[in-house]
Amino acid sequence: MPTVGFVSLGCPKALVDSERILTKLRAEGYRVAPDYAGADVVVVNTCGFLDSAKQESLDAIGEAMAENGRVIVTGCFGVEEGRIREAHPGVLAITGPHQYEQVVEAVHAAAPPEA
Repeated sequence: MPTVGFVSLGCPKALVDSERILTKLRAEGYRVAPDYAGADVVVVNTCGFLDSAKQESLDAIGEAMAENGRVIVTGCFGVEEGRIREAHPGVLAITGPHQYEQVVEAVHAAAPPEA
C-alpha cells in the first residue's frame, strides 16, 4: 500500500482541509506514514497568514524535501507558488486552500493507489 506523510500548519480551517484529504486517501487504501523518510510522498498543508507563518511553511517544506524529496504543497501559502518554487524548485505540485481533489490527484500521480 502506498504511504503518505502529512504535516498541517495553521488555523483550524487548515486542519479541516487536512482531515478531508487524509480521509479520502485512507478510503482509497493509503496509509499515513509515521515519518517523512518512510513515506512514498509527503503533503505539506501550509499557512500563509503572517510572514512568520509563511517562513514556518517554507521551513516545513524544506524539511520534507530534505528527508523525503517527494513533496506536494497545499494550503493558504500555496497561492504564492512562485515564492515556494523559488525556495524549493523540486516540489511535485502546489495547490491553494480547499483544493482537495487537486491534492488527491497529485498524490495519485506521485504514488498511485493500488488497484
